[in-house]
Parts: sequence; structure tokens; C-alpha cells
Amino acid sequence: MFIFFAFSSTAISAEEVCDSVPTDSINIEDNDSLIFYPLPKIETDYSVAPNFNATEIPLDSIPLFRKAPKWLRDYLNSLLNGNVDKTFEKPVDLGFAIVPSYSKESSFGLSGAMTGSYRVNKTDSTLQPSNFSASLSASLLGSFDFTAKGNHIFSDHRSRLTYKAELYSKHLDFWGVTAEATRKNRKSPSEYTRRQADLTAEYKYRLNSRFYIGANARANYTAAKKVGNIEYLNNERDNYFVTGLGLSLEFDSRNDLVTPSKGVYLAYKPMIFPNFMGNALSTFYSHNIIADGYFKMWKGSVLAIDIYAKLNSSNTPWTMREMVAGDWNRMRGYYMGSTIDNNQISTQIELRQHIWHRFGLVVWGGGASFFSNFDQLKRQKINDILYNYGIGLRFEFKHNTNIRLDWGFGKDTNAVIVTIGEAF
Repeated sequence: MFIFFAFSSTAISAEEVCDSVPTDSINIEDNDSLIFYPLPKIETDYSVAPNFNATEIPLDSIPLFRKAPKWLRDYLNSLLNGNVDKTFEKPVDLGFAIVPSYSKESSFGLSGAMTGSYRVNKTDSTLQPSNFSASLSASLLGSFDFTAKGNHIFSDHRSRLTYKAELYSKHLDFWGVTAEATRKNRKSPSEYTRRQADLTAEYKYRLNSRFYIGANARANYTAAKKVGNIEYLNNERDNYFVTGLGLSLEFDSRNDLVTPSKGVYLAYKPMIFPNFMGNALSTFYSHNIIADGYFKMWKGSVLAIDIYAKLNSSNTPWTMREMVAGDWNRMRGYYMGSTIDNNQISTQIELRQHIWHRFGLVVWGGGASFFSNFDQLKRQKINDILYNYGIGLRFEFKHNTNIRLDWGFGKDTNAVIVTIGEAF
């Protein structure tokens, strides 16, 4: 994830600030009472925060808005100066927006979004701010989607809590519950309404400067309603409720959780879903592996690399299998659920470039393989691998929070995505 603004990475010490003050401007009558104490050298990494180029622009300086109602001026002022970090002066720095939305699955609609950031300790500038966001969208086709997510950073500099809740109902085309079935039924799609409620939470504790260990939990209910061709479910149930528990092992050197511009993130997250904690026929397992890197290139640019693998046991219910474009973060440009299978291995490379003020552009390319087991993966042909690429526009809606507009392309498909936050 990347935020588009310019800043100086020069470290400034308190001694240099003192040296810059002209001594002839100081008038002290009693020099004998003056005692000099050496100041400690304070180094600040401005690649993280604060953003000194995000200066606040008073709305009253624009004649058109001087006579506008106070509520309108307050809202427009929050938009105009949304990228200014106010977490040190406000309990919670909030932002609101209502915008048109579009996705290939749901068509046109209307979305409302809220973002916020806060600091649990406003006297500690080295502690990253906590953040959260929520969005609600409704489309002309009757679909709706509510998502809330965030990261809470504890004041001990060691603990983190990551959470996400998603509730949606979408009318989707349907080709089957394996990659082989979706290729076979490509020209004869069925349809269904997918209703899903998904809750995840993860607590992580830092062992040293870079390594974290944690525990995570997930609860998911997914139901298929109005299924056009029931045979496409491959004799599985049309609804499942599952609950899982797991561990997380991470190496994290990113300079920011929301919009990193440098660093590496490595994670391994195994989970178990016992059958007695839901209605799955048997206990199943999952293994999630993530490797992300962020590298500064030339001025205002970052090269971001994402490698992702999700491996599920063969008895995993179809509702918990990997689904192309299921999170709008990977394989952008594909229709949600146009490929479903037990396992996914994917990668993407994205170049992010600051253009002007609060705007930036990105270009990316990537690919993914969906497969039932490793024997099938070995037999896959080049044509079975999905590819995607695209271009995107970024706008810094709030400090360190982007609204992204992505136009992605894949095999005989393309899609436009409008959402909050970077893809990875």
C-alpha cells in the first residue's frame, strides 16, 4: 500500500535547529545566570510521518464558500484538508464520503465510506496511529456490501489487533466449485445469490524488533440462494457455517501498516476448522503464506511485490475455497467467483508513482493458478494460468488512506474497482 505525497527524508537534529537561530536576536541582560545544557540529538524519519507538505488550506480563502452554511463549510473543509494528519490534536480523525460505485458483479450503485485514525498515546510520535474504515454500498441489481476493518496499535509498542467484518448479498454468475469445472462450464454459466457473513480477528505480539507471533480466529456463514443449476455445487450443501482458530508467525519491517513505502512483510498463518464448531462434515485445515516487499525506486515511486498462497485441505467446503477476485485485492479485472478451487498461488508486481499533490498512478501485472491438489497443479498447462494487468488512479482521501480506482484486465475480461485502501 502506498500513499501519494512528497516529503523530505532528511533527519533534523535539535542541535541543527539551535544553530540556525541567529545569536544577535537574543537579548539577555544577566549573562551570569545563563546556563547551557546540551540537547539530545533527535532523529526523525520523515518517510513515515509526519507529512510536512500536507499543509492545511483554510476554506474561507476561497470566496465561493465564504457564505456557505457552516455544516457545508465544515464538511468541505474536511475534504479539502483530509490528508493533513490531525491524530495528535483530535481523539479520532474521521473522514466521510458518498460516491458512485461500480463493480462487474453488481453494476452501478452508491457507496458511503468512513475512515478514521487515532493514537492511543498522543505523546509518543514513534508509535504508529491505529486506523479503521467502514463502507456500505448498494447497487441497481439489488446487491449490498458492508465492510468494516482496522488495526489497533497498543501503546506498549508490541501488541497489535487486526479485525475485519464483512456482510454482503450478491447476485452472481456461477460456473462450478473447482477450476476444472469452471473451465468446462465457461460457456454455460448458472447463477445464484451469494449471502455471506465473515468475521476475522488476529492478535499479534512482537517478540523483537521484527518478529511477531499471534493467534487468529474466523467465523464464516455462506449460503447459496436461488441456484440455477444445483449440479454445479457438486453434491455439496448450499450453506455452511464454520469457525476456525489458528496461529500467525510474521516478520514485518514495513515503515507503515496502511501505506508502506519500504520494508518486507512475511507471514505464515495455519488454521484449523473443527467440524464440531460448525456444520462442516469434517474438520479441515488451511495454510496461508504471504510475502510482500516495498522498494523505493526513483523520486516519488515505490515498487511493490506481492506473493500469496492459500492451501486448503481437500475436504474444504466450497464456500471456504479460494475464489478469484474474491477480495478485490488480487486478480483485479476478473469476475468474482469465475474460478473457485481449494488452492491458490498468485503473484503481482505494482509500480506506484506520485503525480501531483494528493494524486498518484499505479500500473501492475500478475498471475495466479487455482487447483484442487498438487498433482493437478503439475498437470496444468500454460493456458490454465490466469493473468491480469491494469492501471489505477489514487487519491489521498485521508492522511495515509487512499481511495483507489483500478481498471484491471484478464483473460477475455476486464473490470473497474472503486474502493478504499491499497490492494496490498
